[in-house]
Amino acid sequence: MGTVKRASRRHGASTLTLLCAMAILTAPAIAGGTAYAAPTAPVPPPAPSAPATPPPAPVVPAPGAKSLEQIRKDIEGLYRQAGSATDAYNLAESETKAQSERIVEIAKLVVAGQDRISGLKSRAGAAARAQYRSGGLPPGAQLALSDSPSQFLDGANRLRQGEKATTDLLSELNRTQGDLERYAKDAGALWQKMEENRAKQEAAKKEIEEKIKAAEELENKLEAEEKARLLQLEQEAQYKAQTQWLSTGALKDAKGSATDAGKRAVQFATAQIGKPYVWGATGPGSYDCSGLTSQAWLAAGKGIPRTSQEQLRLLPKVAMKDIRPGDLIIYWDDASHVAMYVGDGAMVHAPRPGRNVTMAGVGSMPIKAVVRPDA
Repeated sequence: MGTVKRASRRHGASTLTLLCAMAILTAPAIAGGTAYAAPTAPVPPPAPSAPATPPPAPVVPAPGAKSLEQIRKDIEGLYRQAGSATDAYNLAESETKAQSERIVEIAKLVVAGQDRISGLKSRAGAAARAQYRSGGLPPGAQLALSDSPSQFLDGANRLRQGEKATTDLLSELNRTQGDLERYAKDAGALWQKMEENRAKQEAAKKEIEEKIKAAEELENKLEAEEKARLLQLEQEAQYKAQTQWLSTGALKDAKGSATDAGKRAVQFATAQIGKPYVWGATGPGSYDCSGLTSQAWLAAGKGIPRTSQEQLRLLPKVAMKDIRPGDLIIYWDDASHVAMYVGDGAMVHAPRPGRNVTMAGVGSMPIKAVVRPDA
């Protein structure tokens, strides 16, 4: 799918309003249920000849039962917590990979350093053997002790050269030995960090699984029609947030056009619509939020950080009035969600577990910042 073509602001807002209104009007009603049921429809009065019967008692929610709207908020909160933990998991995984690669590089340097030391020791040993064969004095020293003036000067020069070579040899040997000690220290520190990150990964993974399981259990308790109503409530909440955001004039002056790379990133991201959200996934069959945005820009020829928090930290920030298709929108105070702007007040994102990659309004969630991969 290509970049969303910009129409007039009024036309874009009207279209979004119409789509949301249609979704609301066509959604099914709530089914009967103790906690969420609508009041029972009134029963027509009996015919005059029939004895009067009392109307059925209205359905009363069980004490302490939550409304479907509160259930929606609870589920949303659990998935948000899972999203935050997912970002922590992805960051720890990325750092562990980088540390592992650095340890491999250090190991190669250690091998090269050890080979260098072996060569230096071999040279030192050859010099020592030559000195032994000459009676304990290097050739330069023997010439320096000669009675011949010319031989004396030549010998003194050789002696100085020999002393310098010996000094250089010892200095290089010490320097190489110091490098090996530093490599060992760096490798030890990296190994410790790698193990700490693995522990963070495990803790984040456990939290993710717990939050997703709790959210799924809440949703699985609902009847089919209640689930449909839950989806409608989500759409209503998003529409309300988007409408309020647009009313602030946030996009009033936004006229940015996508770069060629931005167009390719948007084309990739929108082509993934309909694929499921899976935490930690980077495609091709499923994605999490930052997996989608990082892979979209990789397809456009530019590598960017893997997680939404790192995308916020390392990519250049731009003002909302300067937003253009391909820019990334970071959501929530903890930067736990990210989407890609596609134009006309819309974005594409991987929302959460149980939902597929889709398009939504830019203002349907609290915006923290806008960042630009191809600044």
